[in-house]
Amino acid sequence: MILQQYKIVFGGTMGAGKSAAIKAISDVNVISTEAVNTDIEAHSKLLTTVGIDYGEIALEDGTLIGLYGTPGQDRFDFMWSIVCKGAIGIVVLIDHSRAERLLDLEFYLSAFEKYGSNIVIGITHMDQVDDLKLKVYRDWMQIHHKNYHVFAVDARVKDDVLLLIESLIAILECQMLAVN
Repeated sequence: MILQQYKIVFGGTMGAGKSAAIKAISDVNVISTEAVNTDIEAHSKLLTTVGIDYGEIALEDGTLIGLYGTPGQDRFDFMWSIVCKGAIGIVVLIDHSRAERLLDLEFYLSAFEKYGSNIVIGITHMDQVDDLKLKVYRDWMQIHHKNYHVFAVDARVKDDVLLLIESLIAILECQMLAVN
Protein backbone atom coordinates (compact mmCIF):
# COMPACT_ATOMS: atom_id res chain seq x y z
CA MET A 1 0.00 0.00 0.00
CA ILE A 2 3.02 2.26 0.60
CA LEU A 3 1.37 4.62 3.07
CA GLN A 4 3.92 4.12 5.84
CA GLN A 5 4.89 6.90 8.21
CA TYR A 6 8.56 5.88 8.45
CA LYS A 7 11.05 3.80 6.55
CA ILE A 8 13.98 1.53 7.34
CA VAL A 9 16.49 0.56 4.67
CA PHE A 10 18.31 -2.77 4.39
CA GLY A 11 21.68 -2.57 2.67
CA GLY A 12 24.78 -4.71 2.49
CA THR A 13 26.46 -7.46 0.60
CA MET A 14 24.87 -9.53 -2.11
CA GLY A 15 23.55 -12.71 -0.56
CA ALA A 16 23.60 -11.39 3.01
CA GLY A 17 19.82 -11.77 3.37
CA LYS A 18 18.27 -8.35 2.75
CA SER A 19 15.31 -9.75 0.81
CA ALA A 20 14.94 -12.65 3.25
CA ALA A 21 14.92 -10.25 6.22
CA ILE A 22 12.15 -8.13 4.73
CA LYS A 23 10.12 -11.24 3.89
CA ALA A 24 10.62 -12.53 7.45
CA ILE A 25 8.98 -9.51 9.11
CA SER A 26 6.72 -7.87 6.56
CA ASP A 27 3.01 -7.79 7.39
CA VAL A 28 2.18 -7.47 3.68
CA ASN A 29 3.26 -9.42 0.63
CA VAL A 30 6.72 -8.19 -0.28
CA ILE A 31 7.14 -6.41 -3.59
CA SER A 32 10.34 -7.87 -4.96
CA THR A 33 12.55 -6.96 -7.90
CA GLU A 34 14.60 -10.12 -7.95
CA ALA A 35 16.00 -11.28 -11.27
CA VAL A 36 18.28 -14.07 -12.38
CA ASN A 37 21.77 -13.46 -11.03
CA THR A 38 24.19 -12.83 -13.89
CA ASP A 39 27.11 -12.06 -11.56
CA ILE A 40 27.97 -15.61 -10.51
CA GLU A 41 31.54 -14.53 -9.68
CA ALA A 42 30.22 -12.27 -6.92
CA HIS A 43 27.76 -14.83 -5.52
CA SER A 44 26.39 -18.18 -6.62
CA LYS A 45 22.78 -17.51 -5.62
CA LEU A 46 20.14 -17.96 -8.32
CA LEU A 47 18.23 -14.66 -7.86
CA THR A 48 19.35 -11.20 -6.82
CA THR A 49 17.63 -7.85 -6.19
CA VAL A 50 18.07 -5.44 -9.09
CA GLY A 51 15.70 -2.69 -7.93
CA ILE A 52 14.05 -2.27 -4.55
CA ASP A 53 12.35 -4.80 -2.31
CA TYR A 54 9.44 -3.36 -0.34
CA GLY A 55 7.49 -4.58 2.67
CA GLU A 56 5.72 -3.04 5.68
CA ILE A 57 5.52 -3.72 9.37
CA ALA A 58 2.96 -2.26 11.78
CA LEU A 59 4.07 -1.53 15.33
CA GLU A 60 1.77 -2.17 18.30
CA ASP A 61 0.70 1.49 18.31
CA GLY A 62 -0.33 1.30 14.65
CA THR A 63 2.75 3.07 13.31
CA LEU A 64 3.60 1.78 9.84
CA ILE A 65 7.21 1.33 8.87
CA GLY A 66 8.19 0.76 5.25
CA LEU A 67 10.96 -1.77 4.75
CA TYR A 68 13.17 -1.09 1.75
CA GLY A 69 15.82 -3.50 0.48
CA THR A 70 18.57 -2.23 -1.77
CA PRO A 71 20.60 -4.19 -4.30
CA GLY A 72 23.88 -5.44 -2.86
CA GLN A 73 26.07 -4.97 -5.91
CA ASP A 74 27.97 -1.71 -5.90
CA ARG A 75 27.04 -1.17 -9.57
CA PHE A 76 23.59 -0.23 -8.21
CA ASP A 77 24.96 2.22 -5.64
CA PHE A 78 23.30 5.13 -7.46
CA MET A 79 20.00 3.87 -5.99
CA TRP A 80 21.17 3.87 -2.37
CA SER A 81 20.89 7.63 -1.85
CA ILE A 82 17.40 7.66 -3.35
CA VAL A 83 16.18 4.78 -1.19
CA CYS A 84 17.79 6.13 2.00
CA LYS A 85 16.24 9.59 1.70
CA GLY A 86 14.04 10.12 4.75
CA ALA A 87 14.90 6.79 6.38
CA ILE A 88 14.80 6.62 10.19
CA GLY A 89 17.45 3.93 10.16
CA ILE A 90 19.60 1.61 8.12
CA VAL A 91 20.29 -2.08 8.66
CA VAL A 92 23.60 -3.14 7.12
CA LEU A 93 23.81 -6.89 6.58
CA ILE A 94 27.20 -8.53 6.11
CA ASP A 95 27.73 -12.10 4.91
CA HIS A 96 30.14 -13.63 7.44
CA SER A 97 30.96 -16.53 5.12
CA ARG A 98 32.78 -14.22 2.70
CA ALA A 99 36.55 -14.00 3.09
CA GLU A 100 36.24 -10.24 2.37
CA ARG A 101 33.74 -9.68 5.19
CA LEU A 102 35.73 -6.91 6.89
CA LEU A 103 36.32 -5.13 3.59
CA ASP A 104 32.58 -5.49 2.95
CA LEU A 105 31.84 -3.98 6.36
CA GLU A 106 34.13 -1.05 5.65
CA PHE A 107 32.67 -0.50 2.18
CA TYR A 108 28.98 -0.66 3.18
CA LEU A 109 29.40 1.41 6.34
CA SER A 110 31.29 4.05 4.39
CA ALA A 111 28.59 4.06 1.72
CA PHE A 112 25.57 4.15 4.04
CA GLU A 113 26.98 6.52 6.68
CA LYS A 114 26.52 9.24 4.05
CA TYR A 115 22.76 8.76 4.31
CA GLY A 116 22.23 8.45 8.05
CA SER A 117 23.86 7.80 11.40
CA ASN A 118 21.22 5.48 12.84
CA ILE A 119 22.77 2.21 11.67
CA VAL A 120 22.78 -1.30 13.08
CA ILE A 121 24.78 -4.19 11.69
CA GLY A 122 23.53 -7.72 11.22
CA ILE A 123 26.06 -10.44 10.59
CA THR A 124 24.55 -13.35 8.66
CA HIS A 125 25.73 -16.83 7.68
CA MET A 126 27.61 -17.20 10.99
CA ASP A 127 26.94 -20.93 10.86
CA GLN A 128 29.05 -21.37 7.73
CA VAL A 129 32.39 -20.27 9.18
CA ASP A 130 33.70 -21.31 12.57
CA ASP A 131 36.04 -18.59 13.74
CA LEU A 132 36.13 -15.64 16.12
CA LYS A 133 32.48 -14.81 15.44
CA LEU A 134 31.50 -11.22 16.29
CA LYS A 135 34.85 -10.37 17.88
CA VAL A 136 36.40 -9.62 14.48
CA TYR A 137 33.73 -6.99 13.82
CA ARG A 138 33.97 -5.43 17.27
CA ASP A 139 37.75 -5.26 16.99
CA TRP A 140 37.47 -3.71 13.53
CA MET A 141 35.04 -1.07 14.80
CA GLN A 142 37.28 -0.24 17.76
CA ILE A 143 40.29 0.21 15.46
CA HIS A 144 38.23 2.39 13.08
CA HIS A 145 36.50 4.36 15.85
CA LYS A 146 33.01 3.17 14.90
CA ASN A 147 30.26 2.64 17.44
CA TYR A 148 27.42 0.57 16.01
CA HIS A 149 25.36 -2.23 17.48
CA VAL A 150 26.39 -5.57 15.93
CA PHE A 151 24.20 -8.67 16.06
CA ALA A 152 24.58 -12.20 14.75
CA VAL A 153 21.34 -12.89 12.90
CA ASP A 154 19.64 -15.37 10.65
CA ALA A 155 17.88 -13.10 8.16
CA ARG A 156 15.15 -15.71 7.66
CA VAL A 157 14.17 -15.68 11.34
CA LYS A 158 11.56 -13.08 12.29
CA ASP A 159 12.80 -12.58 15.86
CA ASP A 160 16.37 -12.00 14.68
CA VAL A 161 15.28 -9.34 12.20
CA LEU A 162 12.95 -7.75 14.75
CA LEU A 163 15.94 -7.41 17.08
CA LEU A 164 17.63 -5.23 14.45
CA ILE A 165 14.49 -3.10 14.01
CA GLU A 166 13.98 -2.75 17.76
CA SER A 167 17.59 -1.68 18.14
CA LEU A 168 17.16 1.06 15.53
CA ILE A 169 13.99 2.29 17.24
CA ALA A 170 15.64 2.23 20.69
CA ILE A 171 18.53 4.31 19.38
CA LEU A 172 16.04 6.84 17.95
CA GLU A 173 14.15 7.00 21.24
CA CYS A 174 17.39 7.63 23.15
CA GLN A 175 18.32 10.40 20.72
CA MET A 176 14.90 12.02 21.18
CA LEU A 177 15.20 11.87 24.96
CA ALA A 178 18.66 13.43 24.79
CA VAL A 179 17.32 16.35 22.73
CA ASN A 180 14.36 16.98 25.07
